[in-house]
Amino acid sequence: MEVSFIKQTIEYILSVLSPDARLTEVMEISDGTITKFSIKTNEPYLLLGEDGKTLMALNHLVKRIFEGQCAKQNFKEFSFMVDVNDYQEKRIQDLKTKAQMMAERARFFKSSVELIPMNPYERMIIHSFFTNIPDIETESTGVGKDRRVVLKYVEKVG
Repeated sequence: MEVSFIKQTIEYILSVLSPDARLTEVMEISDGTITKFSIKTNEPYLLLGEDGKTLMALNHLVKRIFEGQCAKQNFKEFSFMVDVNDYQEKRIQDLKTKAQMMAERARFFKSSVELIPMNPYERMIIHSFFTNIPDIETESTGVGKDRRVVLKYVEKVG
């Protein structure tokens, strides 16, 4: 029921914004914790915007519409994302790769390494990526647009 509502919402928005774009797939990612709604288009720049800002706005809009209907229609809230031409998935993988390289640097120098400033969503991805890594701890530091993740090397005991 919830997925169907979100699909209809996305399809309506796409019909207004970009007639070329179409919702092609709904799938579970991140070990089933997030539902991904995939959009394919020949004109991705219309839905992505500069540095993915339009896509982030589209995600925000769809989530707010869904949240507004949760109480009215007894919907169960769940985590989902809207992606255009796999932009977000590629971006997440790129973030993880860069973070892994920086973690190797922290291990080699046995010290802390600061990553570049990131938005809250990107920081959450980095924090969750290192959740089960025993020798690396993460913490956010800074304020506003300068907020970043620090990867801290932790000496293994034993």
